[in-house]
Amino acid sequence: MKINPSCILGVLIIASISCTDRQSQKSNLKLWYNQPANASIVDDPNGWKDDPEWLKALPLGNGSLGLMVFGDVNHERIQLNEESMWSGSPDDNNNPEAFASQAKIRQLLFEGKFKEATELTNKTQICKGAGSGNGNGATVPFGCFQTLGDLWIDNGKKAAFENYQRELDLEDAVVRIHYAQNGVNFQREIFTSYPDQVMVARFTADKPGQVSFTCKMTRPECFKTYKDNSQLVMSGSLSDGKGGNGLQYMARLMAVSKKGTISYSDSSMNVENADEVILLLSASTDYKLSYPDYKGRDFNKLTSENLKIAAGKSFEKLLDAHKKEYQQYYKRVSLDITPEKSPAVPTDERIKNFKQTKSDPQLVELVFQYGRYLLISSSRPGTLPANLQGIWANKIQTPWNGDYHTDVNVEMNYWPAEMTNLSEMHLPLFDLIESLVKPGEKTAEVQYHKKGWVVHPITNVWGYTSPGEAASWGMHTGAGAWICSHIGEHYAFTGDKAFLKRMYPVLKGSVEFYLDWLVEDPKTGKLVSGPAVSPENTFIAPDGSQSQISMGPAHDQQVIWQLFKDFIHASDELGINDEFTRKVAIAQTKLAGPKIGSDGRLMEWAEEFPEVEPGHRHISHLFAVHPGSEINREQTPELAAAAKKSLDYRISKGGGHTGWSAAWLINQYARLYEAEKALESLNTVLSKSTSPNLFGQHPPFQMDANFGVTAGIAEMLIQSHSGIIHLLPALPNEWKTGEVKGLRARGGYEVGIKWSNGKLVSAEISSEKGSDVIVKYGTIQKQVTVKAEGKSHFTVE
Repeated sequence: MKINPSCILGVLIIASISCTDRQSQKSNLKLWYNQPANASIVDDPNGWKDDPEWLKALPLGNGSLGLMVFGDVNHERIQLNEESMWSGSPDDNNNPEAFASQAKIRQLLFEGKFKEATELTNKTQICKGAGSGNGNGATVPFGCFQTLGDLWIDNGKKAAFENYQRELDLEDAVVRIHYAQNGVNFQREIFTSYPDQVMVARFTADKPGQVSFTCKMTRPECFKTYKDNSQLVMSGSLSDGKGGNGLQYMARLMAVSKKGTISYSDSSMNVENADEVILLLSASTDYKLSYPDYKGRDFNKLTSENLKIAAGKSFEKLLDAHKKEYQQYYKRVSLDITPEKSPAVPTDERIKNFKQTKSDPQLVELVFQYGRYLLISSSRPGTLPANLQGIWANKIQTPWNGDYHTDVNVEMNYWPAEMTNLSEMHLPLFDLIESLVKPGEKTAEVQYHKKGWVVHPITNVWGYTSPGEAASWGMHTGAGAWICSHIGEHYAFTGDKAFLKRMYPVLKGSVEFYLDWLVEDPKTGKLVSGPAVSPENTFIAPDGSQSQISMGPAHDQQVIWQLFKDFIHASDELGINDEFTRKVAIAQTKLAGPKIGSDGRLMEWAEEFPEVEPGHRHISHLFAVHPGSEINREQTPELAAAAKKSLDYRISKGGGHTGWSAAWLINQYARLYEAEKALESLNTVLSKSTSPNLFGQHPPFQMDANFGVTAGIAEMLIQSHSGIIHLLPALPNEWKTGEVKGLRARGGYEVGIKWSNGKLVSAEISSEKGSDVIVKYGTIQKQVTVKAEGKSHFTVE
């Protein structure tokens, strides 16, 4: 291969060296502010309206317990969340009337009678019952992820304060608040401990006897408080959506003080004249991710024991255990693209400034690591996966029920998990997928008379796998294939065969459904999925009608292709070669594949239908570019060029206007090696869809944009989806000099890269097992042997 002088300064030199310790993380990655979030402003009860002050509060989480710390001085609010705080209950939403119309719908679609097919689909291919309640499911069986409530801390003062600062230090996942009032310097330190499963909040002052306050716990509905020995307890039951009680929950609060007095009533806890106070809070519910009852946690015992054990430890011991556990994940990766030390600017001002400058490398570093921080905080082994809001919601009716949208959103939550060295955080998603198999089998049988299991564009903690209440968006039959792609990804990065053996039946069940579901297109003889949607998008049919339903939309074809590919690879890895695996291999070759339209764009549907909304937020027909791998610059350059044309066209028509959509564009353009367009999409998220506390915006608030941004930045620096390790594939001009350490590549590799003036200086690739790998930079491509427990070192001369 020829060397392009414009891409590289010299040749690639390879040498084997021993492992060395990674340098410490940059110490200035903090969210910090000179004002508190105003806790006195009441939340809007409208679940679809963001509360501006809540979007200034700072998030903490240990995967099961989430906090939003306002940092207000005289009347502090710590808004509380618990991972399983869901209304609703298991419900049968499978529609036995659906199957009878499916053959007719397919016939109408193949005959080009889209108006009639759409009408019949909308009438019959829907769930039974209320479904998601049109995204307002708090009072129907589907349910809604809800706030646990609020911890209020009233200092009993109204005096002015000065020298105020609050911060969230990403280095140790601690919120710290400093201020002076009446000649006394006060400090608060707050964190959520995974080892001890409690909130820890320490209140101190630089003069004795100055810490006094009253604590209460409240909730908008369904709660009572009472004292239980030396604890304040809040408990209750949420609606099951059927007129009865559903999930039960409990939060326990206690205080440990140095000097001073502590007293409890049924509504409050009072602290007077202490030198130091430590508040401990534990919360849980009776929920258990176990079909069909989803019950079984002894929340009373759990919360009581957690507090008892934590109360026997010093603050220093609690903090040390928290930091060690958290930092084992966080410190794996570092990113430095700041050419020189940046001036100290509060985070909210940085966001405001960025809207004008569109340039702040340190802000990019911050949001990159913030996404990793949020994933660690909202998804830990043994917890539920991060939902649309991660683990943070302050309403009874959360937007879109705070559920798991499987038509991009929950998948996007986990895009950074493997690449940014947080593989363990991926595990809760697999627990959820596994839990969907049994209810999904019932849906496949009742709704479609098919084998295997299926899920549609939404699910919850109660095993919902039916279509939505409207076919226009709810007939997303490709969701199971999409979410199962994470199984293949996790194995590609980890090589964990025990995991693959565990998840193989899940993969096989999904494959069984699609083998049964696919039909032959009478015109082409190719296998196509349908009736199906291209998620949430609408086209104008030849008969002039507007429709979402067709046969063989590109998205379904691509996710099914990826599923079959992953299943075949998994079978090979496990030494399984039987009639079924051979059948899948044959079916994959018969799938209708990507097509290029007359205008050079990658086609979204099997025919060249004009879009009703050319700038639509979804880009589902480009799944094969990212997060899939069917289309890439290396092996399918013509299709990649068509995909780029599709992206450019969609953006020119106003696409990428939501936070998660623009975040997806970062990843898409990075995969196409379009560095400046990837950066432009990143800038769009930061300037248009980022809150003062850096939470992403749809709007309203959604967590997926944060995770998508982190994944996108990683994709700009390293890629491995095409079977090689590609260094700096989409490095923008603005990031002229930098270094990243700890990113992961498929095959079990860990990679560090250093560059200067836009050119690679050196790279290190390590592997626990050791193996050969092809490495690419610019136009250079070379096979490299990476020794077990060692590193291969690359320099450019």
